[in-house]
Amino acid sequence: MIIKSITVDVFTFLSRRSVDTAGHAHPGDEKQTQMAMLRITTESGDEGYSFGPPEVIRKHILDAFARKVLIGQNVMHRERLWQELAHWQRGSAGQLTDRALALVEQALWDLIGRKFNTPVYQLLGGYRDKVLAYGSTMCGDELKGGLATPEDYANFAEKLVKRGYKAIKLHTWMPPVSFAPSPKMDIRACAAVREAVGPDIALMLDGYHWYSRTDTYKIGKELERLNFEWIEEPMPEESTESYAWLTKNLDIPVLGPESLSGKHFSRASWVKNEACDILRAGVAGVGGIGPCMKVSHLADSFGMNCEIHGNGAANLAVVGAIKNCSWYERGLLHPFLEYDDIPAYLNSIVDPMDEDGYVHLPQKPGLGEDINFEYIANNIVETY
Repeated sequence: MIIKSITVDVFTFLSRRSVDTAGHAHPGDEKQTQMAMLRITTESGDEGYSFGPPEVIRKHILDAFARKVLIGQNVMHRERLWQELAHWQRGSAGQLTDRALALVEQALWDLIGRKFNTPVYQLLGGYRDKVLAYGSTMCGDELKGGLATPEDYANFAEKLVKRGYKAIKLHTWMPPVSFAPSPKMDIRACAAVREAVGPDIALMLDGYHWYSRTDTYKIGKELERLNFEWIEEPMPEESTESYAWLTKNLDIPVLGPESLSGKHFSRASWVKNEACDILRAGVAGVGGIGPCMKVSHLADSFGMNCEIHGNGAANLAVVGAIKNCSWYERGLLHPFLEYDDIPAYLNSIVDPMDEDGYVHLPQKPGLGEDINFEYIANNIVETY
């Protein structure tokens, strides 16, 4: 299984997701959006695929790093190839990001799974075939009837519970929303949702990421009163000491780190310094499925859960392979968007949820994505 080529097809599709000046997703007018599909092909014709933003995996990333390391190598030597790519990051001046590394590594896993007609989550260990999902909301906004008020969050939470969700995570208001950040508004939204859904629905908060210790402590104490499951990324994660302080001073579990760089190495530091109660990792954020599994096994060694950050095929595969994870993050959700709508480049979504709140692990080989190759071929704007 010798790698012959690595290519990227950039194509367009219609989307109603927009991004504000701080990078947060919100509903917007339907518009053409670009997506990149990375393809790894072996000499025998086997292929593996992964999807990501075009800016993450530009041509110079393939030429300078991925092709140099992978072409002519055995696809089964995935760990060695990942280590060699990770080694190149030191001299890449930030060009070879963990997100780019993750896209290449995901395609390797997808290829191996497709070759052996086996879902990736089973190759990784195959702990479960279904997992409870939590509904993860978009950030707050100022759209009438959207997520503009605590009452909006409460109304939306009721709809999510009726849909089958057994847990909901709030992303509250952040700049450029005019009144954000506001601990008072965050607390009001959390209280409104708890009142709306009752005591048996698990609730979490992922709020403004740059609160001070005092504001975070104030919010955390209110979340304890409201019986929330965890508080997530309320302060800059570069300050491990701040999270160690928070974990010591709150009874509610502290989850993290989410966005901190450093792959599994930085997560080990958080465990050693007792900076969280629940460890956090996502495939894109730590550089791939392999390092994400390393984080989950690290957490397991210390008797900790590792909740996987984000949705999508790769994160779902990790969730399906490990025991110490309670939820799959399904989102981002908003009253004006339908998560179950199928994007044009797929024939079905990878994570449909049943009426009892479970997402079933896809049984298709590889990462389980049902790709609409014909649509992609007819809407390519660039290939490299």
